[in-house]
Amino acid sequence: MSESQSGWKDLFSAENRGSAITLSAGVALYATNSYIVITILPSVVQDIGGLAWYAWNTTLYVVCSILGSALSARLMRTAGPRGSYLMATGIFIAGAAICTVAPSMPVLLIGRALQGLGGGFLFALSYAMINLLFKESLWPRAMALISAMWGIATLVGPAVGGIFAELHAWRWAFGLLLPVTSLFGLWVWRILPKSQRDKQPEEPLPLMQLALLTGAVLVVSAGSLSSHGLVNLLGFVIAVVMMLILRHREFTAAVRLLPRNALRRSSPLYGLYLVMSLLIIGLGCELFVPYLLQHLHGQTPLAAGYITAAAAAGWTLSEVASSGWTGRRADNAIVSGPLILAVGLLLLLFTVPVAFGVPWLNISGVVLGLTLAGFGIGLGWPHLLTRVLQQAPEEDREKAGASITVVQSFAAALGAALAGTVANFSGVNQGDTGAANAAFWMFLLFAVPAFLAVWIALRSVRARQKNSGMNETLNTDLSQG
Repeated sequence: MSESQSGWKDLFSAENRGSAITLSAGVALYATNSYIVITILPSVVQDIGGLAWYAWNTTLYVVCSILGSALSARLMRTAGPRGSYLMATGIFIAGAAICTVAPSMPVLLIGRALQGLGGGFLFALSYAMINLLFKESLWPRAMALISAMWGIATLVGPAVGGIFAELHAWRWAFGLLLPVTSLFGLWVWRILPKSQRDKQPEEPLPLMQLALLTGAVLVVSAGSLSSHGLVNLLGFVIAVVMMLILRHREFTAAVRLLPRNALRRSSPLYGLYLVMSLLIIGLGCELFVPYLLQHLHGQTPLAAGYITAAAAAGWTLSEVASSGWTGRRADNAIVSGPLILAVGLLLLLFTVPVAFGVPWLNISGVVLGLTLAGFGIGLGWPHLLTRVLQQAPEEDREKAGASITVVQSFAAALGAALAGTVANFSGVNQGDTGAANAAFWMFLLFAVPAFLAVWIALRSVRARQKNSGMNETLNTDLSQG
């Protein structure tokens, strides 16, 4: 049996199977819901209006996910594994119920916010519990398994969303989540323990950092509603100032949001968080792909949903394939991943805004571009996340697990807000010409963070290899001495 096969067998051994299924199922709910909503949003807007607030469905969802992620460690300490998962499940169900009956976009956004909060808890708890439930050698496999749930979501989410959208019954797509999530709650009650074996001490919340983090996204999102460039620019400037204040606060505050010194340039965590953020921001334009495919290429909601899901399929494929890599192979995956993402975005730049004479050839280019974009993110993803846990101080391991979803959710919310800004400023609601213009600028500008991630990843990997070489030399000298 190969080492890779042995690793997966250990993850699903009798000892680990129940925990692995629970953690992955929680993320599957979060991910499937995301793809259901992306697929049905054009139909929702046709029914209840609110195109200007289109990106806010993802922005609010992910902003509240940030809060859920940041609060997950405290929830775990207070309610234990079983209680925290059940509370998160209840909040998620409440949000889905509100979305099911929403008469207008503002009410729908309230439901999406609650879904985001509950989903953020589920998402963060899954990562935070990896180092508690599995031995370190299984961390990359567990990371890959959890992220692979996005691949399952690509099969289920667009199908559910697309079918109900084409039946003009988008509310039932939300309604279907109610019994499914309830069954998940029953599974949690049966499998997870009531309390932690090693209960961590209570710690105050980093309220200032949370306010600055979520406020930065909301400011950019608010600016995205305007078609005036000055308003958009002002939103960005305010957000940058808030992030600089947050960084300073992390150095001086007694209670931190991230592991100690994570935002210092000399810290290896700093480069890891930057690469993670830039990768997720680079895929932020994915939110508008179903809308653009339906309006520029005449695709049905179901087809547009499945085409968009190619990004998650590529992500899952590369992540599962690379999860067993170590050493230089893992380093190469971290560096080459952002480059592949950039290539995918540039291919979308030449295929989404303009429909060629042969429809299947053009759509094939879109599918390939999305697949490459997702493949690029997933290639080094399990190694980025594993290194966050490895590089964090021992006393901050739990905080490091929660920080993964905080950083990922923040980047996703910022990416959605930036996509909304570019789309509204480019005239996405001004017919096919405006939609094509928005698509061109969106994919062009979102390739910038992908190329920037290549440079930062290369520097981060070289610094790690240099430190490893120095440590090996030191160990050799000590042994000889």
